[in-house]
Amino acid sequence: MKSLTFIKKLSLITFLSMNFINIAKAEYRVFQYYVKSRLKLPTDQRGYLVTSTLDPVSYLSYHGGNTSLKVDLLRSWTCKGHTGNYQELCRGPEENAGVFAQNESN
Repeated sequence: MKSLTFIKKLSLITFLSMNFINIAKAEYRVFQYYVKSRLKLPTDQRGYLVTSTLDPVSYLSYHGGNTSLKVDLLRSWTCKGHTGNYQELCRGPEENAGVFAQNESN
């Protein structure tokens, strides 16, 4: 009898958990960097902007370390959703602010 009660409780917990999975929302953080090579290559004299979901330490480690790159964090923001299936990263708050300003003026 105790095992039947345990199975009912476990079934109820499993059922409720499965329903909450649909409610759960994912978030991720986006980082924007100014990246410049520390190597003196003629083809790579200028820096460039990079938008990534890698945090500063991971980005630097993944791309060759402190001896090959200089990475300056410009800004970061959070986004709702996920980055699976090669989805584009969400735009930053500054880009979205222009959209809201245009909508209010119309």
